[in-house]
Amino acid sequence: MTNTIMKTGLAFAALLLAASPALADPTQDVIHGPSLRASVVISSDVVRIGDLVDNAGTAAQIAIYRAPDLGTTGMVRTAQLIETLRANQVVGVDTHSLKEVAITRASRPLPARDVEQQVAKALAHRGGLGEAENLSLTFDRELRDVQLDPALTGEMIPVATYYDPRSGRFDVLFDIASDTSTTPAKLRFTGTAIETVQAAVLMRPMERNDIIKASDVSIERRPKAEVGSDGISLDRAIGMQMRRAMRAGQALRTLDLAKADLVTRDQGITLIYEAPGIYLTGRGKALEAGTKGDTVSVINQQSKRTVQGIVVGPGQVAIIAAQPRVMRPATLAANSAATGKIE
Repeated sequence: MTNTIMKTGLAFAALLLAASPALADPTQDVIHGPSLRASVVISSDVVRIGDLVDNAGTAAQIAIYRAPDLGTTGMVRTAQLIETLRANQVVGVDTHSLKEVAITRASRPLPARDVEQQVAKALAHRGGLGEAENLSLTFDRELRDVQLDPALTGEMIPVATYYDPRSGRFDVLFDIASDTSTTPAKLRFTGTAIETVQAAVLMRPMERNDIIKASDVSIERRPKAEVGSDGISLDRAIGMQMRRAMRAGQALRTLDLAKADLVTRDQGITLIYEAPGIYLTGRGKALEAGTKGDTVSVINQQSKRTVQGIVVGPGQVAIIAAQPRVMRPATLAANSAATGKIE
């Protein structure tokens, strides 16, 4: 009897010793069940069970959905997803009380502005076009941001460029190298291109002889064919006089403008006579119109004589003083002999 009890006690002690390491080691691996993710980012064109569920086991590589478009996010209802998982023998999934799961397709965004710049660079100096920054492009299809596969890491390289100067039509083909394939992706863009220049444009209708003020004009980019090489800058246009009537929205050219008349025909003016130590003014009447720097004929109201002067300001004419004649010594001696005196 005693031997039986001792044997039983030894066996129980051995069992405790065998189990004690597992009980004493809290770091021992614990097997976790499948668990649903709240959101995922994928790069493939299909969604696999392993993308959505942690610890999916051998079912992880099973494709169950088509991926969203590049750069977009799609939502999947949890109830629908659980049904799909059960159909593929994945059960007991911890949903963490999620109502839906967000699936985002990774992409390399290519902004529309960058695309436009690359097309303009490809067209620059072709068929008579100028610099890329002066080109205005109109695409056959609305230009939007392009979403590329993340593996397409190369630059946009133009491999075929066509431009027709008569119609302005263009057709540009680009290659973009891939990290995962030797075959590059191709992007093609078609439309029309015109060269533009900065031009001073009228903000309101203007009549002949009107003087342009700062509020009358603005700077806009206009087709070079419309303005030609005769365009005028905003600074130069302000203060100039219209040579002809023009409508609002028309671009100004040098030939459309003239320096503003500061003196008009029959206008009462101020005559100015200036010499070293002398500054005199008087009243007169202009016999012709002129702008600053022009030589015009005027009547001195006091002497009634017609004299010439230079327009120096609004309603102001400076009299051209006669230059004293310097006589040579030989001429001076001859005059002295003839008159008997020096004048």
